[in-house]
Amino acid sequence: MAATRRPGRNHLFVPGPTNIPDRVLRAMMVQSEDHRSVDFPSLTKPLFEDSKKVFGSTDGTIFLFPSSGTGIWESALCNTLARGDKVLSSRFGQFSHLWIDMAQRLGLDVIVQEEAWGTGANPQRIEEALRADTNHEIKAVMVVHNETATGVTSDIGAVRKAIDAAGHPALLFVDGVSSIGSLPFYADEWKVDAAIAGSQKGLMLPAGLGVACISPKGMQAAESQAGKNDRLAKVYFDYADQRKANPTGYFPYTPPLPLLYGLREALDCLFEEGLENVYHRHAVLGEATRQAVAAWGLKTCAKEPKWNSDTVTAIVVPEGVDAAKIIKHAYVRYNLALGAGLSEVAGKVFRIGHVGDLNELSLLGAIAGAEMSMLDNGIKVTPGSGVAAASSYLRENPLSKA
Repeated sequence: MAATRRPGRNHLFVPGPTNIPDRVLRAMMVQSEDHRSVDFPSLTKPLFEDSKKVFGSTDGTIFLFPSSGTGIWESALCNTLARGDKVLSSRFGQFSHLWIDMAQRLGLDVIVQEEAWGTGANPQRIEEALRADTNHEIKAVMVVHNETATGVTSDIGAVRKAIDAAGHPALLFVDGVSSIGSLPFYADEWKVDAAIAGSQKGLMLPAGLGVACISPKGMQAAESQAGKNDRLAKVYFDYADQRKANPTGYFPYTPPLPLLYGLREALDCLFEEGLENVYHRHAVLGEATRQAVAAWGLKTCAKEPKWNSDTVTAIVVPEGVDAAKIIKHAYVRYNLALGAGLSEVAGKVFRIGHVGDLNELSLLGAIAGAEMSMLDNGIKVTPGSGVAAASSYLRENPLSKA
């Protein structure tokens, strides 16, 4: 009789959802309670304030929606823009493509700047487009900070400099779903008007909680839409309804109570480690993964080191190899979940997510499993080479700055 139980645990190394710390799991094990009770604001009011810290903001407004990252994308667009508004967006991966698709389906006029997959947003091209827009018809610039499909991180600070150099008043929208809580993010410094995060990535929670941080300028844009005939329709995602209820610690509809308790504990985890240490840890784990890729004699999807993501590495397989087979074999044989290639890179890459609650030994397990799956599928890498390279780097580079 075939065995039905798989001993050990599943090793989750997709770039989200990520591993959930045990203490966060325990924090979410709560009984239902009255979300309109006099005690409820003692949980929620600090969440609105403390969540700003992971965005690098002090003057932003936090919104917590029961939604995925896609929902929180939609909230940013439909609250601040009107039907037919022009927006500028770079497309260089599956998630930047999906955000553009959403904007178009909502009725926005999207000016798309195509960039090669494996690169990111091009500040110079953005500046040129904004300088050419002398009538200031472009209302927003949309940028995906960390493109998980290709393992690429764009320079948001440089994008802000480009907008300012053009002297353009466009809002800056940033998808930080796979970066916020893991990579350095400074919403106030970069003057990001709408930054969005998803609970299932760096915040180390299950999927289902979308978080938005909206600047004062972004809130002015949202408030200016009130009463306009061409405003984008919204009900569930209406910031105005949240703004009426949130200051008192409540929500306009039933909130996801366990996720709010989980968010409280996850934020405590991040703050106890220290955000700068969190960023440093991800940088070390990202570089260790890239050291392994180099030792295998393979390349990452990111075309230059400046594009390297510290939350996910997309590894290009040799010509004639189907990356999907490596991913399936790793899961079935070794109980290791690797990320699949998406859209243009489907079958060409597999991805190792190194984001969230991870340390050196966690990552080495993923590298070993990926290495074994490649060997089993005929890729001629030297056994142990990736693990050796990564472990050597990790031994010389502690995860904590302290």
